[in-house]
Amino acid sequence: MSETFAVLLQHLLPKQALTEFGAHIANAKAGSNTTKIIRWFVKKYGVNMDEALNSDISSYASFNEFFVRPLKPGARPIADAAFVCPVDGAISQFGKIEHDQIFQAKGHHFTTTALVGGDEQLAAQFNNGSFANIYLSPKDYHRIHMPCDGRLTRMIYVPGDLFSVNPVTARGVPNLFARNERVVCVFESKHGPFVLTLVGATIVGSMATVWHGVVNPPRTKQVREWNYQDQQIVIKQGEEMGRFLLGSTVVLLFPENQLQFNPTWQPEGGVRLGEVMATLATK
Repeated sequence: MSETFAVLLQHLLPKQALTEFGAHIANAKAGSNTTKIIRWFVKKYGVNMDEALNSDISSYASFNEFFVRPLKPGARPIADAAFVCPVDGAISQFGKIEHDQIFQAKGHHFTTTALVGGDEQLAAQFNNGSFANIYLSPKDYHRIHMPCDGRLTRMIYVPGDLFSVNPVTARGVPNLFARNERVVCVFESKHGPFVLTLVGATIVGSMATVWHGVVNPPRTKQVREWNYQDQQIVIKQGEEMGRFLLGSTVVLLFPENQLQFNPTWQPEGGVRLGEVMATLATK
């Protein structure tokens, strides 16, 4: 299938209906049929069940229970670094934010303001800063962890489309990550503020955080916001902060002169939770 046709198909598909249907199937507790679906998925995508805390495929009551399976203790050592990778996945793009422009793919950029749901004051904190877009494929571990210690200050739900976020779609759909439904999590750290955004996609039945639970559904047409300034919600580096049901992309934003990315990182390169993402920038 050509990339042009694949992108055209994305525009034509009833993405909302597909997502609702997919969520229904993924939540169903259908006994042996659920086990068959999980076995097919593991084989098709090469899921490494040896890493799972529970490697017994037949014991999962629903597909979603399998999909957000925890890993064995020690399966993802946390590096001794200022910032560690928050997920297993592949780097879509990363680097410098050019004023407010984030690079998506050749010929495509999106703005920090659009990503965070239109809050210009929040977005301005990341002018000329750094970003990383990391794609979680079907085979990946789908819990999201903290790149560094952080205190939660805000969470913003931004309604949007449900395009796939695979590399083909990223190359073909303008403003993809600022166009899809997303949950923007704003943190303060000893190094400064940062944003960790969970981007939804086709068949992503929900996104959840450890402090709130499932954020969507409901899927509303309005931006929703939660303020946590008066609460002490602190999550340590490497601890879980959220999860996808099913997979998608995270977009991270950091201020100018805060960090230097791991020199071994490359676009489309694979990454693992806990590896060195960045060191503090030298002044």
